[in-house]
Amino acid sequence: MTKTPPLDSRDAIYRLDPNHMLDSVESLDLQILDMWQACERFSVPESYRSAKNIVVSGMGGSALGGRVVKSLYKSELQIPFELIGHYVLPAYVGKDSLVILSSYSGSTEETLASYQDAKNRGAMLAVITAGGKLLELAKQDGVPYVQIVPKHNPSNQPRMAIGYAITGLLAMLTKAGFLNISQQEIDSAVQLLRERKPFLIPESIEQNTAKLLAYAAVDKQIFFVSAEHLEGATHVFNNQLNENAKVISAEYLIPEMNHHFLESISFPKQLRDSTFFLFIQSSLYHPRVNVRVPITRDIVEMSTFPAETIMATGVTRFSQVWEVIQLGAFTNIYLAVLNGIEDPSKIPYVDFLKEKLAEVK
Repeated sequence: MTKTPPLDSRDAIYRLDPNHMLDSVESLDLQILDMWQACERFSVPESYRSAKNIVVSGMGGSALGGRVVKSLYKSELQIPFELIGHYVLPAYVGKDSLVILSSYSGSTEETLASYQDAKNRGAMLAVITAGGKLLELAKQDGVPYVQIVPKHNPSNQPRMAIGYAITGLLAMLTKAGFLNISQQEIDSAVQLLRERKPFLIPESIEQNTAKLLAYAAVDKQIFFVSAEHLEGATHVFNNQLNENAKVISAEYLIPEMNHHFLESISFPKQLRDSTFFLFIQSSLYHPRVNVRVPITRDIVEMSTFPAETIMATGVTRFSQVWEVIQLGAFTNIYLAVLNGIEDPSKIPYVDFLKEKLAEVK
């Protein structure tokens, strides 16, 4: 009897995935719709519309939404929008700042410190969380909040609640008047995800892009190359790969990398056997960026590094972001299986660090 390849068997994947990471991946479309509908009841004070800058404070998986929004809307947001992954906010934060605190658990120490810092400076506050101390503070202080109720995130991992995190932030910024996301945009993105999902699930055997990428990346560190509106989506891909597949990876951006990184690929020579370049391309990039991407890949391959290119096919930047996030989520689960990771939801080194930090007050 021919043995079914591990990525083609849902049962084989589930044996290594007892906390349902794959199910969370497959529920991305439902996360988006659930959060968008939940946010219909959300509102902010009228004064928030007068904010002169926006700061999003979050760490790890809880910061992914901010990264996606910044790269997707940097040409549309009319005021500065900055991401902070630290205990202390920038010096300019004050009463004219809108500070959005994002923590899935509600117990992230850096984000809680930022909350208190922003409160002390008289900034306008808003919160995105599933619970914990952060939700308690928001309720206590009368701060507007979006609560994640993760019924479509069975893994209960922050990095797998990306549909909730991004959509919650988009809804919050729309209600505050800084963005104008429509129901049609949400519906179109969800429709694209639903059209693509049958070609990415375990039962899809022929030309499954997520599986092909996972096989190509086995035993390799991954260097991502992307640009513009897909920078944040690429970071989501990278972040989930680190935590789920336990793989070293890094991101490089065009055109910036063309001005320095290309001269680094000569040494050490042994990296050629352990490195894989993944180019994330879009017809919606700046025309000169679209000239640069294939030339950059040519240079990488001239140096005998393996490389692949994925092309985002959505007709809008918004839909392409979700498309790349979905592909990345399936890919990292498949790579975790190929790496033999028993339960990709576990993050033992991060948990060890947190335990040690808790010993020092």
